[in-house]
Amino acid sequence: MNRRAFIKSTVATAVVAPTIFSAKGEPVTDRFILSAPLTHSDWMLKAGMAWGPEGVRHMLDTCKACGWTRIYWRVFDGGRALYKSKYLKPMGKWDADSFWSPQSSADTTLVEHYTHMNADQRRALRAKFDALDYEHFDPLAEAVRYGHKIGLKIHAWLSINEDDHGWGLQSEFSKQHPEFRWQHRDGRPYHSQLSFAFPEVRKYKLSLIRELADNYKLDGFFLDWVRTGDVRDNPQNDKTGAADYGFEAPLRAAYRAQTNKELQAATDDAAFLFRAQPQTLFMREVSKLLQKHHLPISVMVSHPWHYRGELDKIDGNLRGLLLDVTTWAKEGLMDSAVAAGYYRDGGDAEKAWHALRQDTGAKVDVWLYQWVPKSVGEFSDQLAMAKQVRASQILFWEADYIEGAAKDLTQTMAAHSRV
Repeated sequence: MNRRAFIKSTVATAVVAPTIFSAKGEPVTDRFILSAPLTHSDWMLKAGMAWGPEGVRHMLDTCKACGWTRIYWRVFDGGRALYKSKYLKPMGKWDADSFWSPQSSADTTLVEHYTHMNADQRRALRAKFDALDYEHFDPLAEAVRYGHKIGLKIHAWLSINEDDHGWGLQSEFSKQHPEFRWQHRDGRPYHSQLSFAFPEVRKYKLSLIRELADNYKLDGFFLDWVRTGDVRDNPQNDKTGAADYGFEAPLRAAYRAQTNKELQAATDDAAFLFRAQPQTLFMREVSKLLQKHHLPISVMVSHPWHYRGELDKIDGNLRGLLLDVTTWAKEGLMDSAVAAGYYRDGGDAEKAWHALRQDTGAKVDVWLYQWVPKSVGEFSDQLAMAKQVRASQILFWEADYIEGAAKDLTQTMAAHSRV
C-alpha cells in the first residue's frame, strides 16, 4: 500500500471511538481538540518528500488522518521567511558563517558539542537546505488553500524572538541594526536577538504580522516566545534562571530616571516587571491589529521547570523570559496559551499546565503540551492527563514526528478528536 492509500484507508476506518485505557487502567473516552505545529523545511529533509503543492498536501493529509484539526504553520525559520515576504529573505541558502559551516576553531568546537555530525555530514545537510527554493514556492499559501479544503484550521506560527536559528539565518534587519539587539547584564550585545524596548523593533515585528494577516486567510496567530536565536549566546539566563537580557539602553535610562538606581543591579520583582514592559507593549499592539482581522492569538510561553540549551534553568515566565503573562491575560491580549514541554527539576506537562493556568488567572484557554505519541498506550496516557486537568486542546510537538506512525495509533487519535 502506498502512502496516499494508507492515509485514505485510515480516514475511512477511523469513525468509531474505541474505549482505550490509561496506565492506571481507567477508561478514557473523551474527545479533545488535537493540534500540532508544522515546519515545512524540517519535513522536506525526510527522504522521498515532494517539493511543491504535492508535499504540502501530503503533510496536511497526514495530520488530518490523525484527527489533528488545527495546524500551526511555521512562517519564520530564524530570520528567513517560509512564505512570500517583502521584509525577510526566503529560507534556503544559509549565511557563509553558519552552524553548518563554522568559520573559526572556537565555533567549530561549539558545533561539535551540539551535534555528532562530521564536517561532510554537515555540508550534505546544508546542501539539502540550500536546494529548497522558497523564493519561487509559497508553502503557506498552499497550506491555507488545501487545509481549508479538507477542513483544517491553519494558524501562522511565529517564533517572534528569533532573528536567527542555530546561527546563519540572521534577518537583514538584525544585521543592519546591531544597536537594537539584546544586551546581557554586563553590557555585552547578543548576536541577533532584537529588543522590543526599541520602537523600531516593535514596528518591524508588527509589520511582519500585518503582512501575514493582510495576505493570507489565516485562522489565527501562534506567537512562540520560547525560541530565540544564535546558540553562541547561550546561556541566556543566569544561574538562578533569571533572564540575562533586557538591559538595553532605553530600559536602563528609563529605570534610572524612574528610580534613581541602576537596572543592572536590580533583582527584585518590580525590576523584572519593568524589564517585561516592552513585550507587553508589543502584545497590546498585536492584539489591536489582529482584533481588526477578528483573528485569535495564542502564545507559547514558559513554566517554573523550564530549561534551554544544556539544561540551563529558565525561572518561569516573568523572571525567566521577561513575559508578564498575568497582565496579558488580565488585559485580554491573548485567547489561549501553552507551556513549552522542556522540563527539569521534577517538572512535567501536568505541573506546567497548572502553573500556566495560575499565571494567567484562569482567564484564557490553556492547552496541554505533549510530544507526538509513539503508541496507543502513550496516547491513552496523554488523553488521561488532558481529562484530569480538563484541558480542551492538546498540542503535539511536532507534526513531522507522526510520519510513518502505526495505523492503530492514527486511527485511535482520529477517533478521539473533536473540532
